[in-house]
Amino acid sequence: VQLVESGGGLVQPGESRRLSCGASGSIKSFNLIGWYRQAPGKQRELAASLSRSVGISYGDSVKGRFTISRDDGKNLLYLQMNSLKPEDTGLYYCNAVLLEVEYWGPGTQVTVSS
Repeated sequence: VQLVESGGGLVQPGESRRLSCGASGSIKSFNLIGWYRQAPGKQRELAASLSRSVGISYGDSVKGRFTISRDDGKNLLYLQMNSLKPEDTGLYYCNAVLLEVEYWGPGTQVTVSS
């Protein structure tokens, strides 16, 4: 399984950005798929995830601002990010679990700065 993120870049505070994650396999087949992020000098943390067992989950710091969604026709996972803040800056990774094996994409950088 290969995951590839896209959509990162430089955005100003308060703006929106949408990230996309493409997979080599069917996104519908994953037990869990989602987004993690890692800010410089900090641990990787959950942004949002879609799980067959528990549904949608969001990290506390993004609740109400980020939305995770899936387009099965295009086989893409999205992360819509609104009201971006400088503290949202980081490397955003697509993550998926299939048959208890975890996969990661290489990440896409999001920088929120004026």
